[in-house]
Amino acid sequence: MEQIRSLSQMVEEAKKVCAAKGKKRLSVAMAEDAGLIKAIEDARRDGLVEATLVGDEAKVKACIAEAGANAADYTVIDEKNEAKCGLVAVAEVSSKRADIYMKGQLHTDNFLRGMLNKDVGLRSGKVISHCYFHHVEGYDRIIFIADAAFNPYPDLKQKADIIRNTAGFARALGVAVPKVACLAAVEVINPDMPCTLDAAALVQMNRRGQIKDCVVDGPFALDNAVSEESAKIKKIDSPVAGKADILLVPNIDAGNVLAKAVVYFSKNETAGLIVGAAAPVILTSRADSPRAKMLSIAAAIMLSHA
Repeated sequence: MEQIRSLSQMVEEAKKVCAAKGKKRLSVAMAEDAGLIKAIEDARRDGLVEATLVGDEAKVKACIAEAGANAADYTVIDEKNEAKCGLVAVAEVSSKRADIYMKGQLHTDNFLRGMLNKDVGLRSGKVISHCYFHHVEGYDRIIFIADAAFNPYPDLKQKADIIRNTAGFARALGVAVPKVACLAAVEVINPDMPCTLDAAALVQMNRRGQIKDCVVDGPFALDNAVSEESAKIKKIDSPVAGKADILLVPNIDAGNVLAKAVVYFSKNETAGLIVGAAAPVILTSRADSPRAKMLSIAAAIMLSHA
């Protein structure tokens, strides 16, 4: 598969993959929102998914009607308790009755408790992380930012797993050998700045085969990670400099600010996934647009088929 360079292209590729290999099934926790159902219905009509909707049955069916969909096209599981919605929905995935776990209107903590439940959750034995992915006008590729939403202050081992998770997702979107930039405030190793030491260690782990199937370099300041001109001016000679696919942020503070700056200060399309679990997990905000939710669904399908 050729590299996918925009999120619109990703949706079209997901359609082709599903036409060839079959639809995937979503299991949606507390699916009591018409905008959410609209996104799922769009994906269903495009031949991408079937869906199991968990929540108060009367509310779910009212939202289906409001979205202009037909309840007969969905499996609805009646569960009025918010905390239990996550457990019921995730059990559908861990039992292989569904392929993708998706957040609806329940609070994030209840959703994640379902994902991490020891009995019915989606623990994989490795670090689970979040990835925002953006197509920003003016760039010829999708930019992946990790981890801006799940692991607050990852240590070196966790950062290595975050790279592995995110690079695996990037490969599912056709990026054959993802270029990973370890971000910091500077592009030199400074013993007083721990994230630059982590970057140096991650580079060596990559070179020695401990982190595979990607190219890791850093530390990079943001400008010389994404701007070839900036890297040239600063005389940084690296296959990653100015060409990064993946931006590994030092902590959740930097990552969250960076991801939201992309969303609000540029013309872009953005979505997100949790990666590294035993199945793809869609953690969207209740405020996200139906389009953003649709994009996350398409990405989860690509990852699930990969």
